[in-house]
Amino acid sequence: MGPGEPQRYDTEYERHGTVNIFMFFEPLANWRHVEVTDHRTKIDFAHCMKALVNDFYPEADVIHVVLDNLNTHKLASLYEAFSPEEAHRIVQRLRFHYTPKHGSWLNMAEIELSVLSRQALAGRIPDKETLVREVRAWEKARNDSGATVDWQFTSDDARVKLKRLYPSLNA
Repeated sequence: MGPGEPQRYDTEYERHGTVNIFMFFEPLANWRHVEVTDHRTKIDFAHCMKALVNDFYPEADVIHVVLDNLNTHKLASLYEAFSPEEAHRIVQRLRFHYTPKHGSWLNMAEIELSVLSRQALAGRIPDKETLVREVRAWEKARNDSGATVDWQFTSDDARVKLKRLYPSLNA
């Protein structure tokens, strides 16, 4: 530091750990659930799918799940987490539909995660328990208010914007 120079100092951010967030979102029902886990592994994903089948939609014959192409988002993850019989029972009720590889913006859950981030996670959160409490409060408020995503991307829009992904009939 020299004469007439402003004082310079450095601050250090103290990290208190990281967590993962899985988002379940059913836009037509205005329902979402956020699962906070310590990691983002195949096992964590498998437990979320088991909860989807057992806890959230126990009466459904088939549950259609739209997800991105993350390496953990595979039916095989269930066979790594559970016995073959239990994994098979869960897999029989799930139908996975993947968003285009470079089109994660198509996933409405990503929009909900953005809303969660802006509304509930904007400040620093000191620990996992506080995070879970904040997420639960946000989830309840969003579900109770009937909030949903105003999705305006139509099939016609897709044909224009994703033209390169559609097969050419003039070849």
